Amino acid sequence: MAKAKKSLKGLGARYGIKLRKQYTKIHLQLKEKRTCPECGSKTFGRDAVGIWSCKKCSYKVAGTAYDIKL
Repeated sequence: MAKAKKSLKGLGARYGIKLRKQYTKIHLQLKEKRTCPECGSKTFGRDAVGIWSCKKCSYKVAGTAYDIKL
């Protein structure tokens, strides 16, 4: 069987399918778990647009808006 795609709830039938798919793709990419390059913990996340930090060791790095390439 084919694997079901993840979709976000809450948008309903508004905004059109193309925008809902783009929003879902970006949102899932933004919210995925990342590991800190310094301490290795899973508490690495985005603080603001382009600013990523670890909640455990306070390591900060600048990256892109929705994803970070380390």
